[in-house]
Amino acid sequence: MIKKSLALALAATFVSGPVFAADLTNAYEAPSYNEPVSQDSGWTGGYVGLHAGTSSERSNPFSGDKEFTGGIQGGYNMETNGVVVGGEVELSHLGDVEVNVPNGNLQERYRLAGKGKVGMPLGNTLIYGTAGVTMTSIRDSAGVEGPDGWKPGWQLGGGVEHKFNQQISGKLEYNYTRTGDVRSFDTINNTVAESNVKDHTIKAGVNYHF
Repeated sequence: MIKKSLALALAATFVSGPVFAADLTNAYEAPSYNEPVSQDSGWTGGYVGLHAGTSSERSNPFSGDKEFTGGIQGGYNMETNGVVVGGEVELSHLGDVEVNVPNGNLQERYRLAGKGKVGMPLGNTLIYGTAGVTMTSIRDSAGVEGPDGWKPGWQLGGGVEHKFNQQISGKLEYNYTRTGDVRSFDTINNTVAESNVKDHTIKAGVNYHF
């Protein structure tokens, strides 16, 4: 009788063992893998703003011949894979800054610029470079007559922008602008010349982000 009971117990153990193991297998679920989500630092979106600074033919920002400049800007940024790319349109009054041409100077009054932007976000701070095209309004000056109209050119620059909150940011930017083939007329000697004129602009600005 004892042998029969032991045999029945062993048989029950062998039968229940696989069932118990199957229950453990079904109850265990392998942990799922979730790919890390890249963190957007909040630079994507449109914006408008104001800027003010100085413009001069000389690269030295402390030179005595600089003029006050100011204007408006608007654009759109898109952040992807840790890089910010965007575009901006800017309209500035250059304060009639004088640029040198043969036998005299001309004056730059207005500038319309369309430029692309590429930058690296560091949290709430964006370090960026820009490049684009310009149209500059040029006027006559003493002794020299110019085109008295809009002339095309190109622009390079760079800057840094910092977000104070989700809507407001401040920026500091430098631009080098070159306008080519500007024709000037020397009214004293009755001569005509063509030259490339350039200026350097340093400006601070504030943007409102949508």
